[in-house]
Amino acid sequence: MSQIFQPLTLRGVTLKNRIVMAPMLMYAGQEDGKVNDLHLAHYAARALGGVGLITSEVVAVLPQGRISHTDLGLWEDAQIAGLARLSRMIRTCGAHSTLQLAHAGRKSMVQGPIVAPSALPHSEQQRTPEALTLTQIETIVQAFARAAERAIDTGFDCLELHAAHGYLLHEFLSPLSNHRTDRYGGSEENRSRLLLEIVEIVRQAWPQDRPLIVRLSAEDKAGPGGNHLQVTERLAVKLKALGVDLLGISAGGLSPTFDGEIVPGYQVPYAARIREQVGIAVGCNGSITSSELAESILYSGAADLIYIGRELLRNPFWLLDVARRAGVEPPLAIPTYARATGPYVRGH
Repeated sequence: MSQIFQPLTLRGVTLKNRIVMAPMLMYAGQEDGKVNDLHLAHYAARALGGVGLITSEVVAVLPQGRISHTDLGLWEDAQIAGLARLSRMIRTCGAHSTLQLAHAGRKSMVQGPIVAPSALPHSEQQRTPEALTLTQIETIVQAFARAAERAIDTGFDCLELHAAHGYLLHEFLSPLSNHRTDRYGGSEENRSRLLLEIVEIVRQAWPQDRPLIVRLSAEDKAGPGGNHLQVTERLAVKLKALGVDLLGISAGGLSPTFDGEIVPGYQVPYAARIREQVGIAVGCNGSITSSELAESILYSGAADLIYIGRELLRNPFWLLDVARRAGVEPPLAIPTYARATGPYVRGH
């Protein structure tokens, strides 16, 4: 029996299968951070293709925290309506949805000053950020809280906090990017303080029947001295205790290079280890493009969900072909799409 098409329940949300559309920036927006027709078409296509859970591209909690000037945002009430329309579209097309909140930190490419834990650039080609003051840090905590409150009205089923891939929350976690000497820097406990404060305040704001997800880089993979898997395991224990329901486990992103080999499923062992050691649901990703690899991961118990990125960009209806080969008839918002999952017969 195919494991891909088994349901999974997280709090009050039951996913119809184990495939998640990974968060991927499309750079298709505009300065106001609002949803437009391109976003609707992009996400709807993948939902119609049968994916169980659609994750939005990054949604910035502050204008300064955008990766680019074309990012989506949720720093003001005027941005709620477009995101609400997007979540309705995804639901109508048969999928559940996750809204991903983030702050870009030193990886921001917007005009004006950029900020980070310390005045260390992401690379030699990028600008040097300003080190955040304690007052600015509190502003960011409150920005995440306010964005989470607004997210309730968007109708998204799940909320995800992006603490991976070298963006602000990951920058605080890593000793390579965080050289602070106050309560947000130095020790492992201090470096994790900002993420834990944000998770706690967001979990209080976010409805108890809706799942909260955190995306983590299990290892920095940016050279000597960075975070390793055991540090992330200890952090995962604390996140679970605060009410996080699922961890999206990735790796790297703290620097422009990745210190390791990249092969299909190369990040799966991190997810498997955290799932086993912490006892929390995990999602994995990392060049997973075949249903055979996805089935193997799920059968082995290495992960609960499979995040698919580039393969869904290439083919929004990838999962329909997987269903056909597995002999599965998945529920579809447009039933005639089932013709793609069965033998070739004349349509009507």
